Amino acid sequence: MSRRNKLQKFAEVRTFQNVYQNFDSKEAQPLLLGAAGKVNLKGKWQSAHFGNEKPITLELACGRGEYTLDLARRYPDRNFIGVDVKGARIWKGAKIALDENLSNTVFLRTRIELINPFFAANEIDEIWITFPDPFLKERKSRRRLTAPNFLKRYRQLLKEGGLVHLKTDDPTLHEFTIETLEADPKATILYNNEDIYSEPLLFEELSTKTYYEKMHLEKGRKIKYVRFTIN
Repeated sequence: MSRRNKLQKFAEVRTFQNVYQNFDSKEAQPLLLGAAGKVNLKGKWQSAHFGNEKPITLELACGRGEYTLDLARRYPDRNFIGVDVKGARIWKGAKIALDENLSNTVFLRTRIELINPFFAANEIDEIWITFPDPFLKERKSRRRLTAPNFLKRYRQLLKEGGLVHLKTDDPTLHEFTIETLEADPKATILYNNEDIYSEPLLFEELSTKTYYEKMHLEKGRKIKYVRFTIN
């Protein structure tokens, strides 16, 4: 993608009613920049943005928002927030949501390690982590989205018993996640499958295939899925 095209998308995404941004997190307070200016949605996502009391699902490292969008189509009785730091990717998902009038979908551009200031305790019902960067080098293991430091962050946001889902093709990340959860006294693994397409899918939402998942499947990689709670 050319620099000019990226800049055009960055400018356009600032006008989208379904996008909020704070990708440098220099604000002392949990302020986000939306189309109408700066807002504080902490503890008020349902009332101030969605205008309802439906449960909220986060998709972390959402990329182009394929999972966020498909879940929103499948479950109109829920609200969905896709989170990513890449502005051009956010533009793609947000544009589709606007074109399809998916009012239960919004996108948040920020770094995932900095999301806590933007949400109140117990504000989130569910988290999806779909094909994140596995950070294969051991010295970068703390950056894996299922590392203990990230689980601690999610625990502050999630309601009691809120589900967390990991879908990945990477065996290292999958094994790391299982070991991390087994070592966490507050975590419970509810379901674990190292090759979800080797049998009929137990959960219909697993049938959504992202751009990267399709690439992995073409290369013969097995898709792994873990469903768990952390509080």
